[in-house]
Amino acid sequence: MERSRLSAHSVPLQDGAVVYIVDDDIDLCAALMELFNSVSLEARCFASSRSFLASLPSDGHGCILLDVRLPGLNGLELQDHLDRVGNRMPIIFMTGYGDIPMTVRALKAGASNFLEKPFRQHALLEAVSEALAKDRTRSVANHQVEHLRLLATTLTPREAEVMRAVVAGFMNKQIAHNLGIKEITVKLHRGAVMRKMQASSLAELVRKASLLGD
Repeated sequence: MERSRLSAHSVPLQDGAVVYIVDDDIDLCAALMELFNSVSLEARCFASSRSFLASLPSDGHGCILLDVRLPGLNGLELQDHLDRVGNRMPIIFMTGYGDIPMTVRALKAGASNFLEKPFRQHALLEAVSEALAKDRTRSVANHQVEHLRLLATTLTPREAEVMRAVVAGFMNKQIAHNLGIKEITVKLHRGAVMRKMQASSLAELVRKASLLGD
């Protein structure tokens, strides 16, 4: 790993973010730990995919610096496993044996980046910075969806029906006809939906419903 001049501001800090290093090269792990510590980033090293999975917190966030060729479960297999269990932390692959098919497979499966060893420190930190930014965006989006789901639980079954009809583009008169209720009742339910979902406009309600998958 080639040296470059770095400062503590080279990588944007994220409270609680961890760089998870999964590589069976002990010397490389030690060098990476030293590098990340020098820019005030927490890093943890694991020599195998199994040991990483055994220690990964369910609510962890940050990014994963992952070697492709690992004993047991290799890097690409670990990527597939994390995708199946719903772990969306960005992955930066490292390899000394990279080839085009491997790179394409990793990137198509959602890898944040793919670095060939030996890599420059600056290139690595740029990749980590980008991955942490992606994870921060993902974390914010997840919190927004969780908040919207909580708001949606306050809707009555009828209000939920009205919301689905409203975001589908139906007018109050159509909704009333389809649900077999009076138009004034639809208006009352619609007002309750806007209030409970904390939406100030129809466009905002549609956006929130879209995030919920409704």
